[in-house]
Amino acid sequence: MLDLSILEPKPEWAKLVTFIPNKKVPIHNWFYFKEGFSRDFVIKIFDIFKVREGMKILDPFCGSGTTLLVAKEFGIDACGVDASPLAVFVTQVKLADYDIDELNKVSEMLFKKGFRKCDIGKLSWLTKAAFSKYALEDIAFFKEEIKQIEDPKIRNFFTLALMNSANKVSYAIKDGSYIRIHKKPHPPLRKVFKAIIKKMIKDLKRFKCKGSNVEVILGDARDLKFLTDEEFDAIITSPPYLNKIEYTKVYRIEYELFFPHVKVDSLRSYIGMNTNVKNDPFPELQLPLAAKAYLSDINKSLEEIRRVSKIGAKIALVIAEGAFPDRIVPCDLLIAELAERIGFHIDKIFVAAKRVVTRDRTIKIGRARESVILMQRSI
Repeated sequence: MLDLSILEPKPEWAKLVTFIPNKKVPIHNWFYFKEGFSRDFVIKIFDIFKVREGMKILDPFCGSGTTLLVAKEFGIDACGVDASPLAVFVTQVKLADYDIDELNKVSEMLFKKGFRKCDIGKLSWLTKAAFSKYALEDIAFFKEEIKQIEDPKIRNFFTLALMNSANKVSYAIKDGSYIRIHKKPHPPLRKVFKAIIKKMIKDLKRFKCKGSNVEVILGDARDLKFLTDEEFDAIITSPPYLNKIEYTKVYRIEYELFFPHVKVDSLRSYIGMNTNVKNDPFPELQLPLAAKAYLSDINKSLEEIRRVSKIGAKIALVIAEGAFPDRIVPCDLLIAELAERIGFHIDKIFVAAKRVVTRDRTIKIGRARESVILMQRSI
């Protein structure tokens, strides 16, 4: 394992590696993606890596597209990959260019339509519990109206606006890997929907970007066969954390309402899901099976990242340690060692935050790090 001296405290980065700062940033805040990092973090990495126009960057776990949107803002070509159809959809909507006059026109038409009851369809008990009857009826009505919009880009814009509006009037609260129901009064969905559309259009007017070639692809970071060798100058990403590999479950209400053709049970992050591990990367550590599976898949992703990176390319990985009843697994150090084995040089590991980990709510296991590995492809 790497020497602990490579770790450098960076407590001022604690919020940067979370989505929290994005809540106040136009377009970035169009969808709350709790697993993401912030625009400010990407800008800081751009500065450290000296990212400039003419370079091309990759985010193979792009989530809701923060890295790609910053790239568009700064005029940098970029590509993002994610296994989640929801994440890819949100990113596409954020990255698209729009005719604001057309958006205003469609918005006006939507709200001129008189309400009519539409078939809600067969919904799970959770989705029914997450909304009032009136909110669900409004969601169904506007979904039907949005389906009639011919331009797919504009249709997607209003679908995301409706998705955000549904979240605003929902009784569901995302709590770690679970969803809690807490019933409290909400304004009518129609009113919220109108306000969110107005805000999103205002954001587009405020957002200034140099423009670049930016795309997002639905795919598997362990097999980037659609990308060519030595294509990228920098990679900025955050793989799913160990112990958080089922995070897609917290979005099952969004999937049921807006992507009913997608089976949520098949969307658990593929990283670490196959526990039939043939090659244990650290047999001497006797790691828990889940950790072995996770690190084995991360190693496959690192091999692909190395393949598509130019020699000398800079890489930033946001990683967290994994917590188990008997130990904390130092994922940052272990992933850095895997990276060294396949041809990366580790420059620094910045420790952005530490959190106390307990078992049975009272027994302290230790403090788990959330870190940023900075490295470059050396061979």
